[in-house]
Amino acid sequence: MTNHDRDPAENGSTAGTNQAGPGVPDAAAVPGGDAAPDSGTAPGGGSAHDSDSDIVLEARGVTKHFPVRRTVGDLVSRRRRTVHAVDDVSLRLRRGSVTALVGESGSGKSTVARLLSQLYPLTEGEIRLGGTPVKAGRGRSFRAYVKQVQLIFQDPFASLNPVHTVRYHLTRSLKIHGKQATEAEACELLERVQLLPPLQYLDKFPHELSGGQRQRVAIARALGADPKVLLADEPVSMLDVSIRLGVLNLLRDLKERLHLAILYITHDIASARYFADTTLVMYAGRIVEGGDSETVTQQPAHPYTQLLIASAPDPDRLADEEAQEETGSGEPPSLISPPGGCRFHPRCPKAMERCRTELPPRFELDDGQWAACWLYEDRPVTTAVPGAPVSGDVTGTGTGPTGSGPTASTTEVAAK
Repeated sequence: MTNHDRDPAENGSTAGTNQAGPGVPDAAAVPGGDAAPDSGTAPGGGSAHDSDSDIVLEARGVTKHFPVRRTVGDLVSRRRRTVHAVDDVSLRLRRGSVTALVGESGSGKSTVARLLSQLYPLTEGEIRLGGTPVKAGRGRSFRAYVKQVQLIFQDPFASLNPVHTVRYHLTRSLKIHGKQATEAEACELLERVQLLPPLQYLDKFPHELSGGQRQRVAIARALGADPKVLLADEPVSMLDVSIRLGVLNLLRDLKERLHLAILYITHDIASARYFADTTLVMYAGRIVEGGDSETVTQQPAHPYTQLLIASAPDPDRLADEEAQEETGSGEPPSLISPPGGCRFHPRCPKAMERCRTELPPRFELDDGQWAACWLYEDRPVTTAVPGAPVSGDVTGTGTGPTGSGPTASTTEVAAK
């Protein structure tokens, strides 16, 4: 993104969204499920906030395998290969809270977002909206689902139609979701994302806007559906470093004013500490650690999380190589033929023989944190029965990064 046409509001906000298709929402097709007016987030041990009424969107054992195009050798041997993109992912998104899903490129984070937005069918598992299992197909049932669950795409230029104006994008979103598609309503959406004065932007085309302005238009379009959940798939990675913090502040403001449940997908664990209540760490299609964002980022338990944090630039870290802890090496594994046992063991500096053969369960640690690693086999295993606390449940107590507790600096947030 260039700086020459940046609007002053760009230093305070932005984000993107998904494109809803035509159709009329059918309220009976997908549950409305009014959640509690506000939601806190609680440690794994539970609290007054650990109520099912707070849960807006839930994934239980979600799995997605993509078939690989068969070669001549596959036909002769009658072999069918698949990409194990996501395996047994469980999380909960609560009203008024942010859950971050962190991992390197290719770990399956964006696939999880597309599964939760019903753009991909599930291979296994279940998605619940408002406590009710839901399987949105196409047509009216899909329109009713996306009215409540909106996806924010990574690239705002690709998610906006270049031949239509801002006015068209916003009024079309309002019309699809059964609202009055007036100029006043469109201006209100622009005001929500701090594009001021709104009349200045209504008749502009996407190419006439800067990257941050396009993101704000895209998120305004998503807000036209009045959703309960925002799935933000790396919403700041395409923006200038100087305005990324403003994007996160805008999303936080929308979360607090509209009581939204937000899934924040990122490869930048420093921004997850700043923005999210809960952080989940994903590697090679599986979630390997979870807990309160402050705990996960300051006291990482899984070796992969430790290496992920160590890879982020830190001016306070001593440069003495001899004092540095041993780090892993190698490339991420093939998801067509993933390694047995723990998928991180080929790169793990602490791998044991057991890691190569047995898949570790989730072991409970302190303060609601958990890790799927055999280093903690002496700790109790977390319960995995339906209704028990799962990945997205173990969050802060109100003093974490989105409250009055410590936060990452702007330099840390923009490190990547």
